[in-house]
Amino acid sequence: MAHNSFLLSLLITLAFLHLVNGSTFSITSYGAKADGVTDNSAAFLKAWSAACSASQAATLYVPSGQFLLHPALLSGPCKNSKIIVQVDGNLIASTDYKLYGAAGYIMKFNNVKGLSFQGGYIDGKGSALWACKAGKGNCPYGARSLVFSNSRDITLTGLTSVNSGLFHIVIDTCTNVKVDGLKITASSTSPNTDGIHVEQSTGVTITNSNIGTGDDCISIGSGTQNLWIEKIACGPGHGISVGSLGKTANEAGVQNVTVKNVVFTGSTNGLRIKSWARSSTGFAKGIVFDGATMNNVANPIIIDQHYCPNNQGCSNQNSGVKISQVTYNNIKGTSATQVAVDFSCSASAPCQGIKMSNVQLTYKGNPAKASCDHAFGSSSGSVSPPSCLKSSASNRRLLGLALSAN
Repeated sequence: MAHNSFLLSLLITLAFLHLVNGSTFSITSYGAKADGVTDNSAAFLKAWSAACSASQAATLYVPSGQFLLHPALLSGPCKNSKIIVQVDGNLIASTDYKLYGAAGYIMKFNNVKGLSFQGGYIDGKGSALWACKAGKGNCPYGARSLVFSNSRDITLTGLTSVNSGLFHIVIDTCTNVKVDGLKITASSTSPNTDGIHVEQSTGVTITNSNIGTGDDCISIGSGTQNLWIEKIACGPGHGISVGSLGKTANEAGVQNVTVKNVVFTGSTNGLRIKSWARSSTGFAKGIVFDGATMNNVANPIIIDQHYCPNNQGCSNQNSGVKISQVTYNNIKGTSATQVAVDFSCSASAPCQGIKMSNVQLTYKGNPAKASCDHAFGSSSGSVSPPSCLKSSASNRRLLGLALSAN
């Protein structure tokens, strides 16, 4: 009797697990080979089609091994909204970067809902492309390793991404995305290898990740709203950047961004907002930087509204991007340069409503310096270097003079 009860219990458990996890579609069942040589994009697409067509929860499974992948576009909508992509193996790009030139990605999920991408290792094999760019050859822009676009209710956990040719992870035009426990690395000299790039997306959370690349650890593009970033270790790289904004004249703004409890080590920047020196309808407001440790960071706190690489159609222009309601709280550590706080704002659209509290930054054991240009706001608590922000009253007087002159 006890034996029969055990069997019945086991069958019920297995049935429940099947109901929860649904069918599993392994890429090896569709011809994938873990030899590091065979292109497995067709097998991925077949396994994805099966999982996406399933009427109940489904799992696309990548077992252990080295799976070469040419561009793979995995599109919805799917018949179910619970698909798990479980990656136990390594996804590797070809060293022939020209294979990805037209697509611009290694793997891309588009128009999906309820996807959970778990684990895995992606090697973008970007060093050959980096060398091409360093030699100023005729190089493609590059491939992003993993892209989510036009999707919602996405989770990405436990992934390691190395040596992407371009951005490692891209979240574009998505809603409700949770990213946790990622490890992202690339050479400190690798160009445009942002760790995570978010744009035109709402309700994204990025937590508990270690990122060190040749560009921004996390970059925040136009149209981003309600973004939460917490417990990130950044370095090397260019820091956590809002922008660059204002590249085009008509651009959606960035608002309601929180960056909390982050550590920067040896990075070019810490907390950065940057915009092109061009006319634009763009804006950045409601940005909160709360809790950051700087370890020998060149520009711990910086707003740069004069961004214009190679004078690309913006020389001698002011940025039209309006930056306001930016809070810096509990920022401490060491600067690698004497100017630890640099607010270089636009003359035509001055920074407004900047708040600083409990900031302690030093340079070689001595007090650092702050620099302000067209920056208005207030400070409270202990702030070192001393705030150079102008009061809102000063700004109102300047605006009054300008209006009178007109």
